[in-house]
Amino acid sequence: MYLSDEQALEVSPTVLAYVGDAVWELFVRTQLTVDSRGIARARDLHVAASGSVNAKAQAGLVRRLAEKLSPEENDVIRRGRNVRPRHAVRSSDPVQYRQSTGFEALLGYTYLTGRTSRLDELLHMAMEASRQGNGWEGADGTEGENGQ
Repeated sequence: MYLSDEQALEVSPTVLAYVGDAVWELFVRTQLTVDSRGIARARDLHVAASGSVNAKAQAGLVRRLAEKLSPEENDVIRRGRNVRPRHAVRSSDPVQYRQSTGFEALLGYTYLTGRTSRLDELLHMAMEASRQGNGWEGADGTEGENGQ
């Protein structure tokens, strides 16, 4: 089910980002559900998730995580970031969109190569950075762990 490093490097960065977007979305939704102990309404969960699952938030995560990444991981981000979008970016500026594509490409690459423990580390580091840096608010209306 997994790709070798060589195979994954042959995958288009946009496809890596496509997979990584799904990985991040599912992780955020799962984390919010667990944090709310499953009692939040779906609409509230969706609103809370949209604070972390958008180009602006993900671009910020790339900057916060860069020093914790290996050279190989930073290269995957660079490849994803260098892809030119084929459509007009509606909800963010083009620079943020490209940075977020790099973040998603990293998650897609890590997932497709079967590095589950590293993927778990990346997801948890990103979630913590998201909570700290973006004023993350839980689905139950309480603020993130750091009180922002």
